[in-house]
Amino acid sequence: MQKIISLTAHPILDSRGEWTIEVYLKLKNGISVSASVPQGKSRGSFEAHFVPPGVAVRNVEKIIAPKLKRFDISRQRDIDSFLKELDGTPMKSRLGANATLGVSIACLKAGAAVKNMPLWKYVAKLLGTPPSPRRSFSEGGSLRLFVNMINGGLHAGNNLRFQEYLVIPRAKSFAEAVRIVTDLYQSLKDYLLKSKGRNAANVGDEGGFAPDFKDALEPFAVLEKVARKSGLRGKIDFGLDAAATDAGLSAAKLMETYKAMVRKFNLFYLEDPFGENDFKDFAVLRRALPRHMLVAGDDLTVTNLERMETAHDAESVNAIIVKPNQIGTVTESIDAVRKAREWGWKVVVSHRSGETNDDFIADFAVGVHADGVKLGAPARGERIAKYNRLLQIEREEK
Repeated sequence: MQKIISLTAHPILDSRGEWTIEVYLKLKNGISVSASVPQGKSRGSFEAHFVPPGVAVRNVEKIIAPKLKRFDISRQRDIDSFLKELDGTPMKSRLGANATLGVSIACLKAGAAVKNMPLWKYVAKLLGTPPSPRRSFSEGGSLRLFVNMINGGLHAGNNLRFQEYLVIPRAKSFAEAVRIVTDLYQSLKDYLLKSKGRNAANVGDEGGFAPDFKDALEPFAVLEKVARKSGLRGKIDFGLDAAATDAGLSAAKLMETYKAMVRKFNLFYLEDPFGENDFKDFAVLRRALPRHMLVAGDDLTVTNLERMETAHDAESVNAIIVKPNQIGTVTESIDAVRKAREWGWKVVVSHRSGETNDDFIADFAVGVHADGVKLGAPARGERIAKYNRLLQIEREEK
């Protein structure tokens, strides 16, 4: 049985230059790991609470560490249950979800190291499914890239109300999917520079381009044009993360816009099309859209079983975004995946707009056999770290 001998934390900067925390853990056998916590700009009101980084650091070192040292590092569920009980609030507002998640991920990494297992295999073991990367990466496998090509909303300084215009490659391997999106990303950059001027290549928080557009549909028209010219249109689907809670549009206007997007561009995926409490509007839209389309909850469901239950009862969604920092521990995130599978929902694992170089989320996506993964655009080091980790997993498991 391996126990913790040291658990500390420090403030670090995220990809927006804002403060977050990194947790350092050392075991008696000498194994040492670290875990850093991303944070979102566009946050659902029902997400677990973050506390100021300095408070989170103190909570890790003064409250969590002294009590956690008695735990066996291989007992991840016991550790996460302890963190939840120690906090004692519904939204983790006492310790902070940034403190609990940093500790939870660090323990996960240490547990995997003790077992001498790749992190994704250890996650699969916790989920209770046979670890099989082929299930994620091979032809007919589940893991698809959801790539933010054009940024808007709270993630950019342009005039777009919607947050992410997504390209979703159809590929036989993750490496092929990456080649498709990197080719398209560079072609899009060239087109925007020529058509919208030298500032058009500026990017938003997640690496997508962020120029102004004449309306909400023009980004898809541009992506369509560039994809056809590049010979890639038949290899991609389109999606939208509307983040409608922050869009400032009426339900009627949103409904009209989505129907136009589906009609003109054959959207495959639509995330958070209405506000975070608009369960009925989600359901009405689902019934109006083609059956093959995915309608996903993010701010609506916030990786929270109670919110998910409400969405399920209302038939609001058929897909869910899973973000561990919305709930605050690894096993609660795994429980959300398990429940989504029980209902037949698709699972898309996601990064956050304020990211670090920690690539945990890539292993998590493979480990839970996600249907999709959102990592941002193929640009900026904190996003590329996740792309490269997934490429590494695919190479090693062939």
